[in-house]
Parts: sequence; C-alpha cells; structure tokens
Amino acid sequence: MSKDCPIAVENLTKYYKYGVRGILVQALDRVSFTLEDNEVLGIIGANGAGKSTTIKILIGAVKQSSGECKIFGKELSKKVRRDIGYLPEAPYFYKFLTGFELVTFYAKLSGMSTTEAKNSAMRALNLVGLDDAADRAIGLYSKGMVQRAGLAQAIVHNPKLVILDEPASGLDPMGSADMAEIIKRLKADGKSILLCSHIMSEVETLCDRVVVLSKGKVAACGSVDELLTKTNSTEMIFNTTDNLKLDAIEANAKLLGAEVVQRKPARISLAEFFKSKILK
Repeated sequence: MSKDCPIAVENLTKYYKYGVRGILVQALDRVSFTLEDNEVLGIIGANGAGKSTTIKILIGAVKQSSGECKIFGKELSKKVRRDIGYLPEAPYFYKFLTGFELVTFYAKLSGMSTTEAKNSAMRALNLVGLDDAADRAIGLYSKGMVQRAGLAQAIVHNPKLVILDEPASGLDPMGSADMAEIIKRLKADGKSILLCSHIMSEVETLCDRVVVLSKGKVAACGSVDELLTKTNSTEMIFNTTDNLKLDAIEANAKLLGAEVVQRKPARISLAEFFKSKILK
C-alpha cells in the first residue's frame, strides 16, 4: 500500500441510531481496504452489506463512528474533494436544464472559469456519447442518457479518483456495454476507479481487485483471478463436437490420471449473443 494511494480505509466502523430510544445498529465493522493508483476496485455485497455506507463516508456525506479514511493520504477536505468524481446510483437533475448546461454548471462548481467550464463540459459529453444530445433538456433524456449525463458531471473536472455507484443501473445491455467501455477509457487515462455494482459480470470484466462485503465486514478481498480460480482444476476448450474424438481425449486423460469432471458444449455469454444480433 502506497502512503498516498487514492483510497485507504482502516478499521472503518459505523453505527446508526434508530428509533426514539436511539438504538445503535452497526452498518460497518472494522472495514479495511485500499484502492491503488490506476486501479479499478470493485465493491460487491448483498443489500445491507455496507456498500452505500462506505461510499457515503468516502465522499463525506456521513461521518464514520471510528476508524480512518484517507483520500490520497489526506483527510477529506474541500481541496481533496476536487480530485474526486462521484456518480450516485440514482442521479437526479433539474429536468429543465440541457445536458450541456448541467455539466457546465458542475464544471463551474469545481472552480473553472465560464469558458473553461464550457470546453470541459463538451469534452465530457463527447466522452460519454451525449454530444449529439447536449442541447436537449434532461427531462427528455432516457434513463440511460441520464446515467451518461451523471457520469459526465462526475468527470468534467478531470478528477484523479472516480467513484461509481451502480453506473449501469437501469441500462439496457448495449448501454451497459457502452458504460463498461467508458470505464475502461477512464482507466486508460490514468484514473483510479471505485466501482460498486450488483452486476457480477461487470465487476468480473472491469475490476482488477474486488472487496466482498457481508453484514458490514470484509468477507474477502483480492484480485479477480485469486478469488475466482478453482484450485486443482483446468478448463480446456476443443474445437470439435465429434463425440468419438472427445471420447478418445477423455480416455487418454483418464490414463494420465486426469479425470474429466464435466463435458458440455462450449457457449458464449448472453451479452455476446445480444451484441452479435444488434450490431449486424
């Protein structure tokens, strides 16, 4: 762990008070993890696992009960916030604003001049694929377009750290694929990304490492390969459907002491199939 890594949390604990008696309910229990430079880190877990609470603490929306949370080696401050871009799970924007007006507004909030804000807004809208709809009112945007506008406002000030909470929420398969490509481009541009998602395929494809939260605790943490690789097993795909050839391969494998545990036709993913039909 580098001293000034984008995110470093240690023993992060959070209690909420509920009811007139102020009963304490623990949302986070000594959670520790880091996000390194130019890394995509995924946070996954069931509802109530502590994902949203963790993100709220990182962006300063709530205060932890105990533990340490550092952004680039520093406590959260107005200056540090300028290095953070945040896309909430369900962004809500004034519907009468155009996409260009919305993103320009957020650019000016980050301290840019009017001219600089306008130029940055168009670059961000172009990156997320909304340049053609920049002059359209947000109220006329589809759910997917609103998500893209939300991402544009999150990156318009060129932050070093981008926090994405369910970025593909409500998107169709093509929209989800486009969002994944944008995230890859952000990483290629040197950004560090914290990705919270319920879409396992999205996390598996995009993330370098994954933190699994369960009941407010870290249940597992590691690279995707470390967490998903089966021990003592190897998968092989043969470019044949000839059962006689496959029987011979299986028999030879058995002679060598390698039992074939499963044999089934090779498949592509549903997402790949969908794209193959749509993009014809």
